[in-house]
Amino acid sequence: MTATSYQRVLLKLSGEAFSGKARFGIDSQTVNQIAGQIKKVAEMGVATAVVVGGGNIWRGTSAERKGMDRVTADYAGMLATVINALALQDALENAGVVTRTQSAIGIAQVAEPYIRRRAIRHLEKGRVVIFAGGTGNPYMTTDTAAALRAIEIGAEVLLMTKNNVDGVYDADPRKNPNAKKLERLTHLEALNLRLNVMDATALSLCLENRLPIIVFDLKAPQSLERAISGEHIGTIISSE
Repeated sequence: MTATSYQRVLLKLSGEAFSGKARFGIDSQTVNQIAGQIKKVAEMGVATAVVVGGGNIWRGTSAERKGMDRVTADYAGMLATVINALALQDALENAGVVTRTQSAIGIAQVAEPYIRRRAIRHLEKGRVVIFAGGTGNPYMTTDTAAALRAIEIGAEVLLMTKNNVDGVYDADPRKNPNAKKLERLTHLEALNLRLNVMDATALSLCLENRLPIIVFDLKAPQSLERAISGEHIGTIISSE
């Protein structure tokens, strides 16, 4: 077992993380690679929870712009996160990792309801817990769900993965070649600078509860293991 800096963590996976090189859908090879990284962390003895997004399948904001009712669009997005959660659960279990999926919206045939004490008990038993359905409420992003669940289960750090971006920059590095990477930030600086790390509600939750955030590229070699081991990768956002 490798030495770790954390005993309990929450990993936020965007929906785009599931699509690989494609713009939409689920790429099985990519999901298997993600599952492999999570398995290694679980084998390190770290209690691991995951919140999944659904942007690779459905984007509520885009549907709203086309005239769809916002609440209906957001609930459709929650269903998309359930699909991603099931795909990740299957990949993890095929890799030999005992996994439980909990959903914030009722879908009893495929997932447990979200119950905080049950989720913590699963983690204590060494199971990976996947949280689907966001917070169960419209107008709330899966970033907010990640911050909320991390606080509820007592995670020591929130691990935010980005696609092909290895941290937080002062501008979009995919559009501006002169963008500067920020190695460390406070929650308040991230809020004031409007860097689009995550939505303001999620950042405020982390600020109020002094929950550190590590923003990194999951596609980098062994990035998740390195973050768990305390190696400085990506950008660290903390209260200090």
